[in-house]
Amino acid sequence: AAKVSVKSYVNTAFSYLMQDISDSLLNVLKRDGVEGHSLEAALDASTKILLQGGRNFLQDVRKILDDELEILNKLRELISDWVQEGFQDFFKQLQLKFQSFSGRNDLAHIQNHSFVEGSQGDKAFPGLVLVLAQLYAFVDRTAIPQINEELASSFSPGVGGYEHGLCFVSRETSRKFRSASESFLHMYVKMRTQRISHLLKKRFTTPNWVKHKEPREVHMFVDLFLQELKDMGNEVKEILPHGTQKHHRVDSNGSSNLSLSRSNSIPDEILSRSNTQKGRSQQLFETHLAKLFKQKVEIFTKVEYTQESVIMTMVKLCLKSLQEFVRLQTFNRSGYQQIQVDIQFLRTPLKEIVEDEATMDFLLDEDKGLKEQTILDYSKKDKGLLAQ
Repeated sequence: AAKVSVKSYVNTAFSYLMQDISDSLLNVLKRDGVEGHSLEAALDASTKILLQGGRNFLQDVRKILDDELEILNKLRELISDWVQEGFQDFFKQLQLKFQSFSGRNDLAHIQNHSFVEGSQGDKAFPGLVLVLAQLYAFVDRTAIPQINEELASSFSPGVGGYEHGLCFVSRETSRKFRSASESFLHMYVKMRTQRISHLLKKRFTTPNWVKHKEPREVHMFVDLFLQELKDMGNEVKEILPHGTQKHHRVDSNGSSNLSLSRSNSIPDEILSRSNTQKGRSQQLFETHLAKLFKQKVEIFTKVEYTQESVIMTMVKLCLKSLQEFVRLQTFNRSGYQQIQVDIQFLRTPLKEIVEDEATMDFLLDEDKGLKEQTILDYSKKDKGLLAQ
């Protein structure tokens, strides 16, 4: 009876701990600007519940053993094993729970998920994935090492688990959480990128580019594109730490926020250029082109757990996606000018949020120059539409 009671207590304690963590994470899907339901709040609550819950459980076990009850003294070695086995099973179940929150085990299935244009919960779903990525990393880097120390201080050498090796295999558990953390971070980037790719696809497949009229303003898709990047940036800044910034630009007020406004019409200075400016533009483009192979080595790098790395990766992937959609279309001269106007407008706000401005400039210039070989009425196209 004592064995059954103690084992039931261990299982129940971990079950409640799991439920508390689940509840804090599910608040992410309920958020809609509601204070307390932010990504940061969900992450902080989950990490505190995990660490403090584990410590409280071990303190309760120590109190039970310190009572020196004869029946429990006989079960001391078994209790040690049950506690360690409980932690081992808890982290295993926690990983399964996180995977169930993602809604899938296969990244390819994301493409058909309704979050692209779905409800508030669907729109919040990428944020939940980002929280899970960071929570996985927290378990690997902080939770498991601290719980390991607590176990070592709670059960002295000579107790059953230590004679035969720890029942809680922390190294293997850490490895699994580390791997899952990387997978979820890539899942987040993939989801956000696919959302923007969906936007770009609608933009480039809907109009008849061969009959496009002379551009009069920046197209509204630019606002939507920047809004998606802003949403992603807000999520990343809530959850991930700063990294090392190589380049950072701010406005006169010291602000580096992404601007989402655009002018209603194309300024006259953008629609004109001197012969000197034309020559300089062409020379700059040829210089970028000459560096193509060197630049491509650095365009796609490993995604780090920093704001700058994730944001830059997203921007690079989105610009490459934009480039691909442009490549697949044939434009008349006016359509080509519209693309130049849109891409030129993107340059300033993007420079405010990315670390690697050189790579971003390279990709934007590559997008602008990509379609010259497939523009109708080639002899009439205006290479010098935009000032650099």
